[in-house]
Amino acid sequence: MRVDVVSLFPEFVAQVAGHGVVGRAQERGLLSIHGWNPRDFATGNYRRVDERPFGGGPGMVMLIDPLRDCIQAAREADPAPATVIYLSPQGERLTQAKVRELAGRDRVILLCGRYEGVDERLVAAEVDEELSIGDYVLSGGELAAAVLIDAVARLQAGALNDSESAAQDSFEPADDAGSLLLDCPHFTRPVEHELGTVPAVLMSGNHADIARWRRQQALGRTWLRRPDLVDPSTLSKADRQLLDAFLAESASDPSST
Repeated sequence: MRVDVVSLFPEFVAQVAGHGVVGRAQERGLLSIHGWNPRDFATGNYRRVDERPFGGGPGMVMLIDPLRDCIQAAREADPAPATVIYLSPQGERLTQAKVRELAGRDRVILLCGRYEGVDERLVAAEVDEELSIGDYVLSGGELAAAVLIDAVARLQAGALNDSESAAQDSFEPADDAGSLLLDCPHFTRPVEHELGTVPAVLMSGNHADIARWRRQQALGRTWLRRPDLVDPSTLSKADRQLLDAFLAESASDPSST
């Protein structure tokens, strides 16, 4: 997968993307990231990329021409068709389902705004999609681009050392009905610690019991923390029993959650 990033600070995204899973995906040839600075396409002595907004008000707006030329250069750098995505608070909320869809594409161009944003005429002419990573405002789109790149990189086949890791993450479909559950709790050594003891079932060696416990914990956590993700009418009889048992235990021992 190829990702082109149009940003006034392309080195920021490159630095973030050079570590961990994203860095490994690049080393393995699963992902390539290319930065493009619209200032390189600006004209005049000062190479301006922004101007004050018409109608008054605070801040600056990014100019059309440097961005348009920069996007065009990014398009021409590879023959594969590219979707231009503008990271914007006005965009569609980024979800794991959207990440899976993006991860299956061959190429995307990420447009990172700054200041008060981008001239709307450029958005209308060049942008195919707008995406938001949440209901808050950042200083620029670079952090959002880094988040999106990390999310799609880990879904590239071979990026993770264990192929099951991504499938078991929060917000991944947890059954044939497409239920989206939060992840279950995880534990590692030591077994005994001043902060508590590892649940005995995880050391039992009984894979069926462990799977049942993890499913119950995922159901219970999702019910308590993100009830909007759980529709009781879609749960199987077995899942309803697991959830009922979890809630009954939680009511009798609040510390168990």
